Amino acid sequence: MARPANLTGPTSGPRRGGRAQDTGVGDPYKRTAKLQEPTVCPQCGAVYHHGRWQWAAPPPGAHSAVCQACHRVNDNFPAGILAIGGRFALRHRDEIRRIVQRQEEIEKPEHPFNRIIRLRDEPGGIVVTTTDVHLPRRIGEALKAAYDGALTLDYDEDGYFLRARWQRDD
Repeated sequence: MARPANLTGPTSGPRRGGRAQDTGVGDPYKRTAKLQEPTVCPQCGAVYHHGRWQWAAPPPGAHSAVCQACHRVNDNFPAGILAIGGRFALRHRDEIRRIVQRQEEIEKPEHPFNRIIRLRDEPGGIVVTTTDVHLPRRIGEALKAAYDGALTLDYDEDGYFLRARWQRDD
């Protein structure tokens, strides 16, 4: 069926892609070829099935391959870093750590690659490293929603990396 010429809305016009669709920006840990199905990650237990990694019971006879997230954890090579700072963060360190961990708990069941590599206290606040670029943004947005403050996001134009900062100084 032909589309009416006067139809407007999000499906009309050329398709627009974001950074994820930009062919010049890619995750160096992403495989270029599909894995044999089913495949299970021997470290975290995620299963590659129907063309994507998911949490499921590993089927008998599954192949074995380390997933991208475990590979990043092994290499300690984060895709995202969130620095949490300011006087408020220092006074509310435990509450903020719970929010950080809760965001991972929310994200991880649906997206096995959205994981925290390390959550560490530093003299000026907390630093969170992650296996993807989406989790630091989500955590920063959750902190901003809970406590206001300032959130800055700095995506690397040439690679798959996000440096984020949330700060509140009162």
